Parts: sequence; structure tokens; C-alpha cells
Amino acid sequence: MPLSNICVIEQGRVNAGLPQLPISKRDISPFEFIPAWVAYAPVVLQSLIIGLARFDWALPLSANPAIKLSGMVGESKNDIFEAVGPITKQYILPFYTVKKTTGNSEDILSKLLPTLETQGLQYPLVAKPDLGCRGAGVKLIKNNKDLFNYIESFPTDSRFLLQAKSIYQAEAGVFYVRQPDEEKGKIISMTFKYAACVVGNGVDTLEVLIQRDSRAGKLAHLYLPRHKEKLNWVVPEGEEFQLAFAGSHSRGSIFKNGNAFITPQMEQKFDEVLKDFDGFHYGRLDIKFDDISQLMSGGDFDILEINGASSEAAHIWDSDASLTEIFSTLMYQYRLLYQIGYKQKKRGISPPSIKQLLSAWKEEKQLVQHYPSTD
Repeated sequence: MPLSNICVIEQGRVNAGLPQLPISKRDISPFEFIPAWVAYAPVVLQSLIIGLARFDWALPLSANPAIKLSGMVGESKNDIFEAVGPITKQYILPFYTVKKTTGNSEDILSKLLPTLETQGLQYPLVAKPDLGCRGAGVKLIKNNKDLFNYIESFPTDSRFLLQAKSIYQAEAGVFYVRQPDEEKGKIISMTFKYAACVVGNGVDTLEVLIQRDSRAGKLAHLYLPRHKEKLNWVVPEGEEFQLAFAGSHSRGSIFKNGNAFITPQMEQKFDEVLKDFDGFHYGRLDIKFDDISQLMSGGDFDILEINGASSEAAHIWDSDASLTEIFSTLMYQYRLLYQIGYKQKKRGISPPSIKQLLSAWKEEKQLVQHYPSTD
């Protein structure tokens, strides 16, 4: 049977290509949305101990020399994509980076459209801020009106990316780690990202379907404002309506533990894809793919984003995960992060300062408050 709260998986429909997992033990875990300071309290304590032992608390900031601050905060999606080698670049969905300048949004749009055509980018596109995480400001752009509205609502003097939308439906977060003194890496986590959706019966409105759903009803504060213009629409019988587009747990995506599906062939494939991304050793790749069996056998995939040191092994936000698993997983991945940072320091790579970290954190926090709402 498919997971509760996840639309039936059929070819070409929502969540196509993802495995049909057993029904969850609970719709929502009491730990899924715990405050970050609770989840990371053991990590902070462990970091203080490791930093004291190594005489350096900034070691994680040198784990990925190719990424600003190792990707702990304030990293640019554009700069990460531009830093990859030609092999890795083949797997990144085509994109174009726009800096919103002062001026009329219509003028900005009229100048942008010919450039997009030259770049071979056509609707639908995915718009996302250059700086930011957890799906902040991510929107599906279907036409010129959507793009105008995005430009209009985006903060001035800030950058955003317009990226081609993958043809695949299945999405996952794959956490990859490679020690600086080793040629082969390891996938330490894989998280399936199921898009929450409801199935129409030809009688009830979208609002009723959301409120009545055992999981979506508990997260109605995420879904109802996002679809306020369609809440009175009667969803046709059998039609799947996707409630969230961005593959972010905090925005309504459903995360499930996919570690049992990691294979040696997958790890070999990620080694091949990332081998020329010099200076990347630790982080999560958000990918789209055709089918889980194809991915397990080392097949191709599209890279949506590459995240660095602040990445999470996101399977911990599975509703079946225990608090012990959340703590132990986070502590394990941060031990790896410190280990890699220490090796990088021994190789002569000096960590950035904590002052630089705080400055980048303030900049990102301020920007995120002004981003458009997330789809």
C-alpha cells in the first residue's frame, strides 16, 4: 500500500518514480517540527568539545574550500554551480542568474526575456533566490505574468536564479561525503521527497479535502494560504492536486527515509559525477530522477541544488524517526564535518573566521525576510 497522505504513484503523475513505502506509523511526528535549538543542542555541545580538543571551532568552515564558508551560511547557488567542473555541470539543470536592479519591473522583464531565449530557457521555470535555504522564495514560473510578479516582489540589488524544470517527478536529497585523502565517497543518507497532495472526489472543495486529510489537515496553515484562490474549487474525481511544489519539509513536502535504497552503483555514480568538483567533500545534492530502480542501478539524474556544510541528512524528518535518531544522526554528520575540516587544515587550508560567518548569517537572515512566498 502507498504511504498515507501521499498520492497514488502512477507514471506521469505526482510522485511518479518514487517507491511505494509502507504506511507510516503516524501522520506527523512530535519531533518533525521541533525548534532548531532543540534539535541542534547536542550538536553544539559536541562541537564545543571537538573544537576544544582541536583548538579550533571553525574547522567546519574549511571542509568545502570550493564553497564560501564551506556552505555553512550565505553561500551563493550561482557561485557553487560556476565552481563545478565540466562533468558535474552536465548534470545541473540549466539556469540563468538575474540581479534585480532598481527600475521598473516591466523594463527588467522586457530585457530579460530575449536573454532567456538565447540561453534556451523556456517555461516552466523554477525561480529561487541565490542566497537562502529551506525552500525560501522558491516559485514555479509558468508564464510572463508569473515572472513579472516574481521580479516585482523580489528585493532590489539581490540575485535570483531561473532554472529549467526537470522532466522527472521523483525527488530526493542525497547526502554525499568524501574524505580529502580518499578518492571514493560515501552516501550517508538518502531522503525521498514526496509532494503532499489530495485526490478529488468530484464533490468536496479543495479546502474540505485538505482539512479532512489526516496529515494535511494538521498542516493546513501551510497549505490553505498558498491556495486561497482555489479553496472553493471542487476537485474532479480522481484528480491529484499537489499542495506544495518546493521540496522542503518546512514548506510542506513529506520526507521519508530512503537509506535502504542506497546501492554501491549509486555511490559509484556520484563519485563519477562529483569527481571534478574540486573542493567539495561534504553536502547534500537535491536531485530529480526518473525511477528509483534506475537511480539504484547508477542511472542519470538532474541536480537541482548542491548544499554544503549546513546540509542535513534529511531522512531524520521522516515522521517515523525517533528523537534519538535525530540527535545521533546530526551528531554523526557533524563529527564527519569536523574530521574533514581538520584534514583540510593539515593540508594548509585555513578556516574563515567566525566573524565572517556571523556577517554572512546576518545578511542572509535579512534577505530571507523579503523573499516572495514559497510555492
